[in-house]
Amino acid sequence: MEELKKINRILEREYPDAFRETLVVLDATTGQNALNQARQFSEAAQITGIVLTKMDGTAKGGIAVAIQSELGIPVKYIGVGETIEDLQKFDADEFVDALFHTNE
Repeated sequence: MEELKKINRILEREYPDAFRETLVVLDATTGQNALNQARQFSEAAQITGIVLTKMDGTAKGGIAVAIQSELGIPVKYIGVGETIEDLQKFDADEFVDALFHTNE
């Protein structure tokens, strides 16, 4: 984490006006651990978004709600497979629909 802080200090000093997108990649199946990781990374760097992987299995990704509500960090992408083509922009409306979908 100290190295990450150092990188951010250098970027701020050398390129203060540069647009920076800082994403942290988390495994959606780890639940509370993912929230703890997001918290730790956000203390070391200004995290602008989350990428949640392993959203293709049984994990519903409820951690997306916890991260957004507790830390205010938006989920920007989700991984629903094993290739780069399986990385998708996160759509909150679709996520909520899928989360509460019932087979009636």
